[in-house]
Order: sequence, then C-alpha cells, then structure tokens
Amino acid sequence: MIKIDCQGVLFDLDGVLVDSTPAVARVWTIWAKKHGFDPEETVRKAHGRPSLSTIRELLPHASHEAENAEVERMEIEDVSDVIPLPGTLDLLASLPADRWTVVTSCTRALALVRLRVAGLPVPEKMVTSTDIVNGKPHPEPYLKGAGLLGIAPNDCVVFEDAPAGIRSGKAARSRVVAFQTTENDELLRQAGADWIVKDASAVRVTETKGPARVSFLLQA
Repeated sequence: MIKIDCQGVLFDLDGVLVDSTPAVARVWTIWAKKHGFDPEETVRKAHGRPSLSTIRELLPHASHEAENAEVERMEIEDVSDVIPLPGTLDLLASLPADRWTVVTSCTRALALVRLRVAGLPVPEKMVTSTDIVNGKPHPEPYLKGAGLLGIAPNDCVVFEDAPAGIRSGKAARSRVVAFQTTENDELLRQAGADWIVKDASAVRVTETKGPARVSFLLQA
C-alpha cells in the first residue's frame, strides 16, 4: 500500500473516470478510413490529446475546424456504451467537491455529455480543450486545473491513463498516478508516471483534513 498526501486532485476523463474507449475507437476508425489513414494508428495517436491537434497533424491543409466539428458531433452521438470505470463513483463521492476537478482533452460539450451519461458529478469548474491554447502533453491543461482549485500544481495529484496526459501532468510539476486502463506499463513508465495502478478501484481516500489535505492509499 502506498500513501499519498496532497491538497488537490486533477482527473483526466476518458480512461480514468469513464470508459469511452469503444466509442472513441469507432469514431476515429470511421474518420481514419474516410481520409485513408490506418485506423489503429489513428486511434492511438488521438488518445489523450485534443482532437483538433490530431486533425492538424494528419491533415495539415484541411479545414481543421470543420473536421473537428464533425468528429465532435459523432462522439457526442455515440455514447450508448459510455459508463463509469470501476471505483469511480466511490472515489469521487469520498472527495470534497472543492478539492478535485476534471482536466480533459474533450471539448466542453463532449465532456458534459460523457459525465452525465456515465452518471458522474459535474464539477463546478473544469478544464477542457475549449478552455486552452496548448493541449496535452503541454503543461497548460494541468496548470490551469490547479489554478481553478487555487492550489499549487506541485501540491496536486494527477490521475491519467495516456502518455500525453502523464507528460502534461509531470511538466506541470504535479505527481501522476497512471491507470492501466488503456496503455501498457512500459509506456506509462516512459511517460513519467510516479505510480501505476489498475483503476480507481485501487484508490482509497483515507482522510480529508478540512479544506487543507487529502490522503490516499494506492493498492499497487
């Protein structure tokens, strides 16, 4: 068992709080085939990053906003099997509402849909691709997330599943717990994860000291 103390908690969304992997794979596979790209490689490239970043990289001369709007539309419509990942509901219920938020590469509209479909609480403030200039792996998303909580980034713990998100959290000088929900351990370690656990079911809040501290136990 590993004990972690912090002041704030920053969660990625897809692959950390909700299981949207089948939906994401379906949408990006359709998009990849439409443009002649390898579907498996495209899905991997898109994971954990703003969709606009992937589109700009793969289609440098396209109408990026139009392509992104189409991907977002498909993702918003494809939510029938989006569910909370194991342990998510219990973990969020055990945290004070002002001690955590979501930092996701989804657009705000898509993030709200996935949180609500999964039956998860929606934080009062969160960071989405709509709110930033530089997406993961740049530190901006997690720096902004810590700022929303009014907490120094190095006093926050980030929960991630994607190498791009892990690098973002580490670049923001936060500690990062990686979940084994979408990538293998070697890629998670290479990205800089401080700890690796199965999913939220391996995380237990042991203490919340008023507005100041949160203590976790990780089942490694």
